[in-house]
Amino acid sequence: MNREWTVEYSRGDAAAFHAREPLARRSATFHAVDRATLVLGSAQKDDAVDSRVADGLRIDVVRRRSGGGAVLLLPDEFVWLDLVIALGDPLWVADVGQAMLWVGELWRAALADLGVEGDIHTRGLVTGDWSRQVCFAGVGTGEVMWASSKLVGIAQRRTRSWARFQSMAHLCWRPEIVAALVAEPRPATAELAPLVTCVSATATDLQSALRARLP
Repeated sequence: MNREWTVEYSRGDAAAFHAREPLARRSATFHAVDRATLVLGSAQKDDAVDSRVADGLRIDVVRRRSGGGAVLLLPDEFVWLDLVIALGDPLWVADVGQAMLWVGELWRAALADLGVEGDIHTRGLVTGDWSRQVCFAGVGTGEVMWASSKLVGIAQRRTRSWARFQSMAHLCWRPEIVAALVAEPRPATAELAPLVTCVSATATDLQSALRARLP
């Protein structure tokens, strides 16, 4: 099996990127958006979002195939790394609950190279008051934390032939916008603000650090 990574950089529509079926091989894609977008988890209903707020702020609302709460993507304010491995890859873990640990370790090591010390959450899913609505309000196995706030969020989707891990860190966190997008009853900005720690690095530096740490 080829253990080399195909590394790509893409920019554009988040919905189209989420819908793309990957090849069953190692790939690492850094994706960026050119429009403000709110990405709903696969199980979230459309009415989980205040559409009037989304329309007023010109934020597209799309859906991904992996689970979890909504993620706000604002151009140039995050780093998104999409990783794919094939069945039989040494990185493949049959236990879905443990399968994201290597992704968290990749991020933890890259962040440490940039002077950001995080810890991997190795226990099970931890839910919060707003984790069904907002992805970064809960903590999953393999995600990277700084104290009680999240540095890196990870979601996964798998088929019989491949596993896809979508991971992201914020360079800037906008809790007031996220709170406003949640349909009533919505969280207060003060409730969401401490849930995320932003990475104090440029997107280019973080992407380079992640690429250098690909296992």
